[in-house]
Amino acid sequence: MQLILIGIMAIWGLNISAIKVLTDYFDPLLIAVIRMIMAAVVINIAVVWTRRPMPLLDITSGQWLRLTLCAVLMVYANQIMFTTGMQTASATNSSIVLALSPLVASLLAALIFRETLTGVRVLGIALGFGGVFAVVFSGQGAALSGPTWGDVLIFAAMLSFVGGGLLIQDLARQFNALTISCIIYTIGAVFLCVHVSFSSVPLDLAVLAAPGVWPWLLMIFSGVMATAVCNVIWNRAIAELGVARTSVFQYWIPVFGVGFAMLLLGEPFSWWHLVGLVGILLGTYLGTRRPRVR
Repeated sequence: MQLILIGIMAIWGLNISAIKVLTDYFDPLLIAVIRMIMAAVVINIAVVWTRRPMPLLDITSGQWLRLTLCAVLMVYANQIMFTTGMQTASATNSSIVLALSPLVASLLAALIFRETLTGVRVLGIALGFGGVFAVVFSGQGAALSGPTWGDVLIFAAMLSFVGGGLLIQDLARQFNALTISCIIYTIGAVFLCVHVSFSSVPLDLAVLAAPGVWPWLLMIFSGVMATAVCNVIWNRAIAELGVARTSVFQYWIPVFGVGFAMLLLGEPFSWWHLVGLVGILLGTYLGTRRPRVR
């Protein structure tokens, strides 16, 4: 599962760049709606394909409430804030904000689920954050610019995603990851469709066709692979490892962002990148290691 999660982080790291490009062609709300519709359709097809039963009539009102709240946090609110924030948030600041996710997840899990926040796990969180810090500040001219409204939205999007993950950890005791993903992404996509119908965003075919083929290929990658496939696996990982240990892998997102920049844009590799990579490797290992049973 660890190697699979690292692969997901690579896709999510690339997805940040993809969404940044998409904001030049589409309204942020439109990006969120299209991506989530794609994700919901793909996940529903997967449910039908696997012939997995969907016991919708057996779900209690309390469970529906938690599933709906999870859809609001992880899909509806998260996507609106994330796509809007990416318009103005700097890459350096966004990487630092996203790197706070494991720390927030561990603290919330310790408070809500009374998970043990051992000294080793705290050390892992610190090493991982330090590694991310070394990577994002290794480039020439990298600096933490003054916070913008985009940075605030990215931070809020991170909080909403972590909050939804906490709900999934509880729901995973009653439902499998595919069922949870199907329900929350369908509900979230419906909420986004209702939202955009009351907005001033134009929805005619001319607007949708204007960007051309390349942006739509990025949209398909982002909606199908980065959102549908990766989030189903992510939800399963939360069920197996818990939200705190799973979130530690998000330290890899900015690392892969730098890696893609070096490969695709020819940016240099420095010793600080190596120091950051070692810190993240150690942080991921310590932060996800299960305590020994005595």
